[in-house]
Amino acid sequence: MEGAGYRVVFEKGGVYLHTSAKKYQDRDSLIAGVIRVVEKVLRSASLALYCLLFSSPKDSSGGDSCASEEEPTFDPGYEPDWAVISTVRPQPRHSEPTRGAEPSCPQGSWAFSVSLGELKSIRRSKPGLSWAYLVLVTQAGGSLPALHFHRGGTRALLRVLSRYLLLASSPQDSRLYLVFPHDSSALSNSFHHLQLFDQDSSNVVSRFLQDPYSTTFSSFSRVTNFFRGALQPQPEGAASDLPPPPDDEPEPGFEVISCVELGPRPTVERGPPVTEEEWARHVGPEGRLQQVPELKNRIFSGGLSPGLRREAWKFLLGYLSWEGTAEEHKAHVRKKTDEYFRMKLQWKSVSPEQERRNSLLHGYRSLIERDVSRTDRTNKFYEGPENPGLGLLNDILLTYCMYHFDLGYVQGMSDLLSPILYVIQNEVDAFWCFCGFMELVQGNFEESQETMKRQLGRLLLLLRVLDPQLCDFLDSQDSGSLCFCFRWLLIWFKREFPFPDVLRLWEVLWTGLPGPNLHLLVACAILDMERDTLMLSGFGSNEILKHINELTMKLSVEDVLTRAEALHRQLTACPELPHNVQEILGLAPPTEPHSPSPTASPLPLSPTRAPPTPPPPTDTAQQPDSSLEILPEEEDDGADS
Repeated sequence: MEGAGYRVVFEKGGVYLHTSAKKYQDRDSLIAGVIRVVEKVLRSASLALYCLLFSSPKDSSGGDSCASEEEPTFDPGYEPDWAVISTVRPQPRHSEPTRGAEPSCPQGSWAFSVSLGELKSIRRSKPGLSWAYLVLVTQAGGSLPALHFHRGGTRALLRVLSRYLLLASSPQDSRLYLVFPHDSSALSNSFHHLQLFDQDSSNVVSRFLQDPYSTTFSSFSRVTNFFRGALQPQPEGAASDLPPPPDDEPEPGFEVISCVELGPRPTVERGPPVTEEEWARHVGPEGRLQQVPELKNRIFSGGLSPGLRREAWKFLLGYLSWEGTAEEHKAHVRKKTDEYFRMKLQWKSVSPEQERRNSLLHGYRSLIERDVSRTDRTNKFYEGPENPGLGLLNDILLTYCMYHFDLGYVQGMSDLLSPILYVIQNEVDAFWCFCGFMELVQGNFEESQETMKRQLGRLLLLLRVLDPQLCDFLDSQDSGSLCFCFRWLLIWFKREFPFPDVLRLWEVLWTGLPGPNLHLLVACAILDMERDTLMLSGFGSNEILKHINELTMKLSVEDVLTRAEALHRQLTACPELPHNVQEILGLAPPTEPHSPSPTASPLPLSPTRAPPTPPPPTDTAQQPDSSLEILPEEEDDGADS
């Protein structure tokens, strides 16, 4: 749509003003309209709301509403944290009408037009409200009436605005976006208003262009894709004339909204399981395995045949070395057998009287006995009251308490040991294979749960890159923390798949291919498979949790693994993949670890080539993380949150 001197680059209907302070609006309190972004010939843009002719008591007076000097004050009233925004009425614009555009108040007193250069910030609605809305705050300090998008469109509008403006998520409020024009002078002025620097900020942008690394370290926590192509780092040792940050308050960083465009998802076909004959072809004259990378790739793509697992799992779990000979393996097993029985003797030799004075050991024994009695009792290997397999589970878990005094026993460990003992069927070998598995997942059982929080944060980060609409839906239903995935990650989907499928899943994950954290992509694959059911059924938080729990034993491990590998290939093929997503997938070396956030907020996205962030001072209070919101290329109007 074009006119004389302007071009409409965005148009969205179904936008309403709610003129009543009530939470539930009646028909008479809704003002329907259309939102347009108009691009002028001079490559600036104006944001205009053109209201449709709507019968209301105010318009029925027959007066010229555009000429009225008094506008009703708009106060939403039902959003408590709106108190930070002044709810003043929009000012009528009588001078300098937009050339070539429609009048700013064509059909009612609520119509308005505002230049993008006049915007100071944009606030998004809190997830969970009936309709998504945006509130535009001007440089003068006033806010325009909230724009309620009854048919979706907030993310599409923000994506269009990002062509003309820099939208930065506030570190204190993830729903508040600070607005910066693209031109350098306005950006410097914005730095001045933000008081990021003690000195005059008029030359901040020029210094940033000359020495982006030093300037970034002093004032920003992360630099985003908007600057990556334009800025080049200077040689090492270049001095920066920026003043040091104030001692009493660390400067919060922010991130700019960016788009990650993923290519098409590739088709993946899994292979047949590795057979005993194929394994034998990889065994050399001295019993040393040959062409190990090729063998691991085959295990990843097809798993192992049941008869081969007892031998192959010892290698996958680090009990036996891939490079060792048959004689070296025998010597290693003899050594580990002696070590195991010495540790077992430590708790076996404790008398009942001693145990009464050892509350820690007594607590471990009671907890293990209770958990073992209900672990996989439907499996023939463990069924029956006097089953010897239960005694082996009990002994191995108590011995592990002697092996790892600091961790001891935590509920859930019996679920991890059960399949290993079922396959290995030897107490000593099963113990050391279990220790190898625990080396991978022992952080899951730490009392602080920091590892689990970090994994949930990484899972959310991956899911937001892969499917931002699903993330928005989960946020709107108070399920954005993905806590319903906790059990998945804690015991590696042990209770989600049938027992034989768990064996196949674990041996694939143990290969470490195609990179670390494949189990997170397995979780993404399950959510991707259930995406339509979750979003189209209108589930709330309770229904989402119930549906996820009901997936138990109904999932196909081959379908899930195929989809997880396809997701991995889709991500790795993206040239602009954020840096910390690359870290999760093992495509980039990890940066310097930061102290864990007390709120365990998900990891914010960082740009592909962002310099590492210096660690915060130890004597300053932690600042909340700012999270980068990814605006998708395509949008389903019903996916707004």
